[in-house]
Amino acid sequence: MGDHGVHVVTTYKVTFLPLNVTVEVDPAKFPLQEDGLPGSILDIALGNNIDLQHNCGGKCACTTCHVIVRSAAENLSKMEEDEEDRLDTAEGLTLHSRLGCQAVVGGDVVVEIPPSGRGGHKAPE
Repeated sequence: MGDHGVHVVTTYKVTFLPLNVTVEVDPAKFPLQEDGLPGSILDIALGNNIDLQHNCGGKCACTTCHVIVRSAAENLSKMEEDEEDRLDTAEGLTLHSRLGCQAVVGGDVVVEIPPSGRGGHKAPE
């Protein structure tokens, strides 16, 4: 049996704490902007006017985009060695820490932006 032309669009929600901002993302639209890996937490944040710090431009060369995954870590890409090594120097490191520029979202997820990475939520212009 064919799918009769039915196209299933898979979207998911990313919630940013403590802002309590949830954005719905469509992976077919990645990248949303040029910094970080396409579909990463950083890409989604910046593409939705959420100011997540990223001093190195999303190249896994600093820790300013450090986030803490509060739920559904299994919906993020596997951590690579470069990210692990870089995270060792992050302020406020936890067992649930990820770099926003490297963690690619594959389903609903909740992340917290620690004080060191916050710039705030910018209203759309």
